[in-house]
Amino acid sequence: MLWEAVRLALRAIRRNVLRSFLTVLGVVIGVAAVIAMVTVGQGSSAQVRADVESLGTNVLVLRPGKRMMGPSATRDVSPAFTLRDVDALRGLPVAAAVAPTASSSLTAVYGNANATTTVTGTDSQYFAVSVWPFVRGRSFTEAEERGGSAVCILGETVRQTLFGNTDPTGEQIRLRNVSCQVIGLLEAKGASSFGSDQDDIVMIPIRALHRRVVGNSDVASISIALAGGVSSERGIREIEALMRERRRIGADQEDNFSVTDMKQISSMLTGISNVLAGLLSSVAAVSLLVGGIGIMNIMLVSVTERTREIGIRLAVGAEARQVLTQFLVEAVVLSLIGGVIGIALGLGLAVVGARVMAIPFIPDPLVILLAFAFSALVGVVFGYFPARRAARLDPIEALRYQ
Repeated sequence: MLWEAVRLALRAIRRNVLRSFLTVLGVVIGVAAVIAMVTVGQGSSAQVRADVESLGTNVLVLRPGKRMMGPSATRDVSPAFTLRDVDALRGLPVAAAVAPTASSSLTAVYGNANATTTVTGTDSQYFAVSVWPFVRGRSFTEAEERGGSAVCILGETVRQTLFGNTDPTGEQIRLRNVSCQVIGLLEAKGASSFGSDQDDIVMIPIRALHRRVVGNSDVASISIALAGGVSSERGIREIEALMRERRRIGADQEDNFSVTDMKQISSMLTGISNVLAGLLSSVAAVSLLVGGIGIMNIMLVSVTERTREIGIRLAVGAEARQVLTQFLVEAVVLSLIGGVIGIALGLGLAVVGARVMAIPFIPDPLVILLAFAFSALVGVVFGYFPARRAARLDPIEALRYQ
């Protein structure tokens, strides 16, 4: 009996293909939007986690001044760190690697090509802290760091701008009035979660930046990779105690520096991505409700158009529950067709969105299954009332209907 109802439903749908397509359009849009939003949201969250993990696992970032955000934030004039602070931090048992950084925006020149980029001064421990491997060349030697030698390591974006696809190692580039030998090329990282190009960078020994570029000895931030088995809480506690002592901060005074746990940043950004994806998916789910109302309206029209047919079926012995089943199955089949089309469209949109946004494509089978099941539920809920109306028609009155 059920198969016969499905066959009759398919015949009725084929009889009015255009109307049937317009009927399920709301379901198609709703299912596609939900799947696309959830999939893109999961890809965004995965990209955020990957970006933060690329800064290093179990890493703390130390910066001068308080963390101030929002329109009421004022400019912080706390003193910068020095390389002596870096040496002191390296003496802590909780620290496995400590890397200072200071940056300046400069124009890098090679032949007729030039690129305005970020020049970052650091040392060899930075690449261990940030887990940033080399494609070619090497890191700084201890002698180059100590002597502030004019050597540099390029990011992929700068390499492409200045050298194209050729090997830059051994070549000389100019940073302002400093001639610098390229000794290494970093692996491409791509855009960060905040949209900045992580590969648009030139790295030089921090003492070279101090002496030849900025003319001071300031360290803008210090990245600390914690030793194995050391919790972030313990690391932050010991780092804060050391820095309060070095910066002569009294017991009743606030810190003039901040320690950021990258795991907390990752959790915060992932949470924001999930909330936004959830909100957008909720808005998209309203389309399913609209689609269900459309199915109910068309089924009511169908009952009216087929009143005489229903009367004949009832007159020759069909039971009311058989008529109810026929129209209910027709509504469910319409919804399921819309669900299948919506799933295919949603996954297609998610693939395009992932490529455009440069994020992973991570489809969730559970979300796809729920979207399909929900489309069937829409058919049952919104198809029941028209089906019940058809089943309750009086055969005599139905046969008289013109």
